[in-house]
Amino acid sequence: MTARILLSAAVLAFGAQMAQAAPVARVNGTDITEAEIAFAEAEVGAEIAGLPAESRRRVLVEYLVEAHLFASEATKDKLDAAKDFEERAAYYKLRALRDTFYEKKVRDAITDAQAKAAYDEQIAKLKPEPEVRARHILVKTKEEAADLVKQLKGGADFNELAKKSADGPSANTGGDLGYFSKGQMVKVFEDTAFALQPGQISEPVQSEFGWHVIKVEDKRNRPVPSFDEVKDQIVASLVQNQLRETVQKLRSSAKVEIVDPELKKAIDEDAKAAAIETTTQQK
Repeated sequence: MTARILLSAAVLAFGAQMAQAAPVARVNGTDITEAEIAFAEAEVGAEIAGLPAESRRRVLVEYLVEAHLFASEATKDKLDAAKDFEERAAYYKLRALRDTFYEKKVRDAITDAQAKAAYDEQIAKLKPEPEVRARHILVKTKEEAADLVKQLKGGADFNELAKKSADGPSANTGGDLGYFSKGQMVKVFEDTAFALQPGQISEPVQSEFGWHVIKVEDKRNRPVPSFDEVKDQIVASLVQNQLRETVQKLRSSAKVEIVDPELKKAIDEDAKAAAIETTTQQK
């Protein structure tokens, strides 16, 4: 409902600008444009995200037809002169300006050259990282684990034993944990896995989760990812940094007053706690 109200406000407030673009449909002579469809999708697209692209487009156009019909009737009834409408329209304009500023001055301010420079500085210099691909069978007791080792040494299939005997979510995949590097598993498990050679099976290993029998399938050096592989993550990180710096700069030159005393108290307490945490971390 809120999205529909805001969208109706947008139709009234920005109808003149929308009319300048090529129409997709018309309602009583008023154009529905691609730009308007894009705005509508930004507002309500999450609700229809599961639909195929063409179906989403049809739903959005129907949504906008309804919005135009409602907006036309609201204008006839002079509802656009009501105070609550003016407040909603003002808030929608505030959001539109905020979003436009973010897109033009924050998100679009990050260039491919900046992203590549960040990649060269932070990632390209990294060395390939050793990884192990391992399977394991997790059981509750040492005796169970020892019996599994005995069966495996006798020729039993690790994959099948894991499916029959293991506790934990990896049982359904034959105990396959995929590739992992150091620091991703509990230390005793990690140390054992990295000490084994491909094809070798461990003796029972105890961790906080129970008793493990581990088989190493492969070892490799994970290559450093290419720029194209991590570009989106780098850009997202740079955008977040740009956003934080922009907010700090704008706030430092603005006069922001929290008038509500209870809210001011809570904000001040949060700021004080954050400052103490920062000071503690720096020591």
